[in-house]
Amino acid sequence: MMARAVVFDCDGVLVDSEPHSAVAWAAALGRYGHRVTPADVATCTGLGYAATYARLAALSPARPLPPPEALAPEVLEALAASFDRGLRVFPDAAECVTALAFDGVPLAVASSSRRDRLDLTLARSGLGRYFAVTVSGDEVERNKPAPDVYLAAADRLGVRAADCLAVEDTGLGATAAVAAGMRVIGVARIPTEVGRLLAAGAGLVDRLDPAMLRELL
Repeated sequence: MMARAVVFDCDGVLVDSEPHSAVAWAAALGRYGHRVTPADVATCTGLGYAATYARLAALSPARPLPPPEALAPEVLEALAASFDRGLRVFPDAAECVTALAFDGVPLAVASSSRRDRLDLTLARSGLGRYFAVTVSGDEVERNKPAPDVYLAAADRLGVRAADCLAVEDTGLGATAAVAAGMRVIGVARIPTEVGRLLAAGAGLVDRLDPAMLRELL
């Protein structure tokens, strides 16, 4: 069945934001005596804010932290400061988004991030204007790997989930999109996620290409 819309993940698919995430979490948690490394944050790739908070806080359980909602503005502030030093948009993703938008293909973003982080990232990337719909992980009952964000994106686009093509970079995200009934393209940005993408049922590509995506529409 041919797809009628394309739903992109954000972090890791559209933008190279994971290094910024590592900086932001280390800065925010460091204020409270928590030592967090990029490797620690990398284990949280694909998780939403709440799950990332829980996993990183558990590394130093004896050191108190503000509750998740109180810490969130501090993480966001540190993320914005890191973005100020340069947020890289993946060229292949930008080419695909602009080409598909020019063709009139309905586009959405389905992200595990909080709404405030998603809005910040899309604004700083310059890609936000191309998406008719954006859905964040804190706007649905269950975050990835549950299908909720993808089902919500399809519903807001007015398209059946089965008629959507999803683009992901993690196994958790691909699992969510497959569970929603979407066909999934997995872009191999992270070597350790390749096996997880394949196991989830994604079709793997080294880079995104507008011609390839058009063939699937």
